[in-house]
Amino acid sequence: MKEDPDAALVLASRAGNRQAFEQLLARYERPVFNAAYRILNHRDDAADVTQTAFLRAYEHLDQYDPSRPFFSWLYRIAINEAMDVGARRKPEVGELDRVVDQGEGPDAEADGALSEGRLRRALLALDADQRALVVLKHVQDFSYEQIADILACPVKTVKSRLFTARRALRDRLIERGWVQA
Repeated sequence: MKEDPDAALVLASRAGNRQAFEQLLARYERPVFNAAYRILNHRDDAADVTQTAFLRAYEHLDQYDPSRPFFSWLYRIAINEAMDVGARRKPEVGELDRVVDQGEGPDAEADGALSEGRLRRALLALDADQRALVVLKHVQDFSYEQIADILACPVKTVKSRLFTARRALRDRLIERGWVQA
């Protein structure tokens, strides 16, 4: 397996080099926040998840296996935290309807384009586990293998769960009349 370029920074962090960990933070803070935000659709919760994920990563650097990609290990921490927060924070009645529709205008609607706002509302209607899978695959653009590494499960399981999540997302879009069956 190819050695992870972040492994040296992690090893330096373990040895007490705070600047090394700050480099990891600078490299991954935005992607971790974006993933958490896409899962939670709440900036403050996403910021809390990001902070918690890095704090937990720092506290448990001794558990990181340098033969594995650091970003997968970090994302596993962040995604688990985001799913926990998402499971505790159920959308309030009507909250899904308050997500701003940022469609491209009448022409895009006439062409049947699905606006980002509608997609986000449908995504929020999924449970946190399904939302995380869709975000990792279709927003973060991770491969099945990377997702399997992040979620610590076999690739077949990722594919099966993602199939189920996509079907549930499609069902939510159909229920709201935003796509046709």
